Amino acid sequence: MNKTYCPSLTEYKRRLSREVKIGDLPMGGLNPIRVQSMTTVDTMDTLGSVEQTLRMVEAGCEYVRITAPSVKEAQNLLEIKKELRKRGCTVPLIADIHFTPNAAELAARIVEKVRVNPGNYADKKKFDIIEYTDATYAAEVERIRERFRPLVQICKQYGTAMRIGTNHGSLSDRILSRYGDTPLGMVESALEFLRLCEEENYYDVVLSMKASNTQVMVQAYRLLVQKLDEEGLQPYPLHLGVTEAGEAEDGRIKSAVGIGTLLEDGLGDTVRVSLTEAPEAEAPVAKALIDRYTNRATEAKPIAPLATDFAAVVGNNSALGQSETAAVVAADADLSPIDPFQYHRRATREVLNIGGQNVPRVMADLSRLPGLEYADLRAVGHLYSAFLDKFQMNDLGADYVYSGQRPIPFMLPNGLKEVVDFSAWLDGGQRPDHFPAFTAAEFATVEARHPELNFVFHNLASLTEEALGHLHADPTAVLILSTDNAHAMPEIRRAFFRLIEKKITNPVIINRQYPVLTPEQTQLYAATDVGGLLLDGLGDGVVLSTELLPERSKEEWLQTLDQLNQLSFGILQAARTRMSKTEYISCPSCGRTLFDLQETTAMIRKRTDHLKGVKIGIMGCIVNGPGEMADADYGYVGVGKGKIALYRGQEVIKKAVPEERAVDDLIELMREDGRWIEPMVLEEPVGA
Repeated sequence: MNKTYCPSLTEYKRRLSREVKIGDLPMGGLNPIRVQSMTTVDTMDTLGSVEQTLRMVEAGCEYVRITAPSVKEAQNLLEIKKELRKRGCTVPLIADIHFTPNAAELAARIVEKVRVNPGNYADKKKFDIIEYTDATYAAEVERIRERFRPLVQICKQYGTAMRIGTNHGSLSDRILSRYGDTPLGMVESALEFLRLCEEENYYDVVLSMKASNTQVMVQAYRLLVQKLDEEGLQPYPLHLGVTEAGEAEDGRIKSAVGIGTLLEDGLGDTVRVSLTEAPEAEAPVAKALIDRYTNRATEAKPIAPLATDFAAVVGNNSALGQSETAAVVAADADLSPIDPFQYHRRATREVLNIGGQNVPRVMADLSRLPGLEYADLRAVGHLYSAFLDKFQMNDLGADYVYSGQRPIPFMLPNGLKEVVDFSAWLDGGQRPDHFPAFTAAEFATVEARHPELNFVFHNLASLTEEALGHLHADPTAVLILSTDNAHAMPEIRRAFFRLIEKKITNPVIINRQYPVLTPEQTQLYAATDVGGLLLDGLGDGVVLSTELLPERSKEEWLQTLDQLNQLSFGILQAARTRMSKTEYISCPSCGRTLFDLQETTAMIRKRTDHLKGVKIGIMGCIVNGPGEMADADYGYVGVGKGKIALYRGQEVIKKAVPEERAVDDLIELMREDGRWIEPMVLEEPVGA
């Protein structure tokens, strides 16, 4: 299968998409990547919607989306638009449509763009499995096309743009019956609508493939690009987003893992970050993700294209003529040794508890922390109680600590392992509970080794044929792979590709280091760089180093280490490679929401955030649930004023629970399933 989905896997190049006019602000083509968000005020509240829109524009929104669940809301978009224009605000407005074609057809005459969801627009989702023959399937598609055609014609007549926005959680029963719950099903759902647009010579279309599962989301966008090219369709602009990302740090990390991974490969023409927060909080996060690529092409150091290794593999194979070789080099992205459309973890040998079938490990860098004491290990997730004289187990406890030239002077808690520089390991008597970290030169020249586990620092340039031979010959070696390239994720990925091509199966710890950034920038950058690799099955662990940070006080170091440790676990969770805490799949709120999402999410989090690996969907209305929380174990969905429906998976268990009782009933449901655990409190003496 053709694996080409982006201009280059090694050089930063933006995919050149078709330009689409949206009011006075075009998207795609050579235009900058645009920022957008969505109002949360009731659409019938004209002044409230206007005021919120103005705040969003002030925060950096270039497009504003407003829900229109019925004809009356669609009609009121005209009043909102009039008031905005009266106040001098010309921001393009987008109507968000789900189940109501007649509302879409009205809105298309008023606003600059309409968003339709193929899974909900003239299609149905009742979680039924239906057996279709080719003939009955084709007839159903034709019925939906006829229902969709009037909207296309209106948009064409009024110069209104359209987003065909597939959501993973709202694929129709028809699509699920034929393609399953897959990225291919998401793509085909959109292409059915897109083909009709092209038949009508209507091309002002933007496409999106949103999911709460970052693996599914990234695979779907990649597959969409590949399918557009394969079918000879226009290179339509892409709207990037992770649905129901959640709030605070987790929401930002999850958004960056999905959106950032695609931006790294030059995909994306507009970004919407979906947080369970006020919409004006979303635009700065989207802008921070986008701004990282403003000068990427000029800042990046050249990376050897994949064809370099390909040429080494085929050598002087006379069967490949000059034109064939040139074609191979031109299609560099197609030479990737991994499948970009399906998750497969890189096959590695197990070294102690790293690689093989083990979850990715977290290493914490304590090498610059002065005067380490028992209590300081709290910063890396190991909580010491002086009263009990023992450490408390913690799901966010680092697996390894790197102490560099400063070996830790006390016994570590059970399960925590220490890594020291090779010279410190030699000076310390080659202790069995210390694991040495070698430079590439040391590993090539010295014979002393730990019998179980040895770490080797490497980057792409140091992975020479000789170095690869040393790694291949030592089953105890684990790489710590880093880069100083501004185009960081692609360079580390390129190093992984070299390992795969040369059949090197040593596990790899991904090492990233950053200079002084805001905490949010560090979250977004690390989530992109590390998460993008993990989504492709690359990496057996992560260490976020402190080496580029300036000196600071011990208290500041501890605060930094705590942030980096939590960030490491957050990235692994967002990439779906290690579940170590409760995951909240919560929608960002909109005019359809039937309760205070921020307050409710905070309340549910307070009661349940100790449940390891449980996924809870919190949805403001039935449009965003149960489909949008397709991956959730439990769901909390607004179904009426003050009324909540509780779900187990996609099955509704209780239909109209009073809001004040709903969280207690949710916990009781978990208790019935044996999923509830009472929160554990570390005891301390009174007055301690």
